[in-house]
Amino acid sequence: MQKRNISHWMRKWVIRSVPILIVMMRIIAWPSISEAYPIYAQQGYEDPREATGRIVCANCHLAKKSVDIEVPQSVLPDTVFEAVVKIPYDIQVKQVLANGKKGALNVGAVLILPEGFELAPPDRIPPEMKGRIGNLYFQPYRPDKRNILVIGPVPGKKYSEIVFPILSPDPGTNKEAHFLKYPIYVGGNRGRGQIYPDGSKSNNTVYNASATGKVSRILRKEKGGYEITIDNTLDGRQVMDIVPPGPELIITEGEFIKVDQPLTNNPNVGGFGQGDAEVVLQDPLRVQGLLLFFASVILAQIFLVLKKKQFEKVQLAEMNF
Repeated sequence: MQKRNISHWMRKWVIRSVPILIVMMRIIAWPSISEAYPIYAQQGYEDPREATGRIVCANCHLAKKSVDIEVPQSVLPDTVFEAVVKIPYDIQVKQVLANGKKGALNVGAVLILPEGFELAPPDRIPPEMKGRIGNLYFQPYRPDKRNILVIGPVPGKKYSEIVFPILSPDPGTNKEAHFLKYPIYVGGNRGRGQIYPDGSKSNNTVYNASATGKVSRILRKEKGGYEITIDNTLDGRQVMDIVPPGPELIITEGEFIKVDQPLTNNPNVGGFGQGDAEVVLQDPLRVQGLLLFFASVILAQIFLVLKKKQFEKVQLAEMNF
């Protein structure tokens, strides 16, 4: 009887534990919104670069910061080269996380290459370049847009300089590629965005008053954030504004405020920047022809000097005779 009771208790414990285990596995395996922000652009925009030239990341990362890209002046066909994206910022600063606490900044980038250029396969990347790349994982913007690469979010302290391994096309096998000068566009951000793609604000931005009136009550919630009650002077009703954990209030109870007046500071310390560069897909025959031209010029100069020396010797011998 005792064994039967123990067996029955074990079955009940397993049945009750299954939902908890499923929830824990989902939490561990499913990425949070703050960790999956490149997907926002991939899902919301067919092309990350608008007709105006603006990269769509700027729609959520409102602050403007600098970004830089370095590429070779020219590359040969079917070769692997580096595109180095630099996203500088003060690594001492901390950003507001989704839970309202402070933490280190992440960085991310989107690299828009010309048609035909794509991410280099692992077996083509030289060992020394792999060391500079680190443990980064690059992905194409879409399966049919392999020339557009996305990376991030990754720790900014370690990857404020991101090395993209790029494979150039071969016009001999790819009829869409030509020996021309091509533009390359890059967008790089540090820190979280201020607006989500659905238009709602994150907790990494300024919150404004929704009505004009007197602040009659400020309630600090247990899990962080505030409930601000405003006595609307236009219709006499009370309006409640919710401020999530993260931003700090700059108003007090009893203060008279106007609509759209900031209620909080601006906690954002990051931002987005974009830039461009140019690379020439160089024809090897042109390079060989240029080298032959230089060699012929050097030989011509040498023969000219030798001929001049010979002429001077003959002239000197005639004068002595």
